[in-house]
Amino acid sequence: MVNLDPAVLTPLLGVLAGCVLGFVARSNHFCTLSALERHWYAGDSSALRTWVLASVSALIGTQLLVAFGMADTAASFYLSPEFAWTGAILGGFMFGIGMALVGTCGFGAVLRLGGGSLRALVVLTVIGLSALAAQRGIVGIVRVPIVDDLAVSFTASGSQSMGDIVSTLVGMKLQGVVAIVLALAGLFWIFKSASYRRQWSKIGTGVVIGGVIAFGWWATTFLAGRSFDPIQIEAGSFVVPVGDTIMQLITYTGTLPDYGVGLIAGTLVGAVVAAMWKRDIRWEACDDARELGRHLLGGTLMGVGGVFSMGCTVGQGITGFSTLAISAPIVMVSMALGARVGLAWLVEGNVLAAFQRNQGSAHHSAAE
Repeated sequence: MVNLDPAVLTPLLGVLAGCVLGFVARSNHFCTLSALERHWYAGDSSALRTWVLASVSALIGTQLLVAFGMADTAASFYLSPEFAWTGAILGGFMFGIGMALVGTCGFGAVLRLGGGSLRALVVLTVIGLSALAAQRGIVGIVRVPIVDDLAVSFTASGSQSMGDIVSTLVGMKLQGVVAIVLALAGLFWIFKSASYRRQWSKIGTGVVIGGVIAFGWWATTFLAGRSFDPIQIEAGSFVVPVGDTIMQLITYTGTLPDYGVGLIAGTLVGAVVAAMWKRDIRWEACDDARELGRHLLGGTLMGVGGVFSMGCTVGQGITGFSTLAISAPIVMVSMALGARVGLAWLVEGNVLAAFQRNQGSAHHSAAE
């Protein structure tokens, strides 16, 4: 492996990680929106616990790698000293509404595409193009004054890591302590459910997905330190990399795909294999123009919102959280609120229902 060109090895390792991620997630129905929906409407938190376990597992694995000098998360954009709080809140809220309109997030769309969903192909195309527009195109003109220019600077602490911020406030290095406290709190909530402690497949799913994210930090750090060309240190996101994948497919610039593009491709391959193994492949398309319009709007909101918030449910909720970025919990709360509003509109026909006490009654699933 060491003898191979790091520029070639980078997307290959992304494909490898993605294959594991796609297979495990598709086989075990890992979906952020579905987890939230079942928690809100059915009183079943098992899927949400699996999602939190993935996030905590990524945190533990990543911080162990950082402690042993095997991952350099400080070089990632998640820990930039400039925290775009307006983007975290507004972008996260937009992404959450888009997620509700579509029935899943960008990661979930890749998994669905692996099972033959043409609706997911439409959503991914729109996510990718709108993300490019928000990052490099005309929408970026709007992003700069309302997101970039309003960023809060954490230069005093060196980064927007919660560990660095607490360390600066207290006056002693507490990065590891903050990570341990967050991990223990998460594990306590996850496993305080006696019934969940017996669901080994869901526990395994969360641990493996978190491990894949930690692997991404190690892989890109390892290759960046051995390459003459710049390699972005990253671990997993499904917004901008979707746009980069589209660009790789339709243009030729002479540059090789990065880890993120490889992860997208590998996730799709893993999802296809899982769908074939489960005999769960069936072609699906939008039933009518109204459904198509909902998916187009949802994909646009996720693409633009994902760029504003610098990540998706996986990109911020799992990958960003693994770095202790203060943006991660803020973005995820905003996404959850957006999803709740979107589901209240779709399922209950009343946006105000999102702010009323849930009675736990059964509703038709918008994520089906």
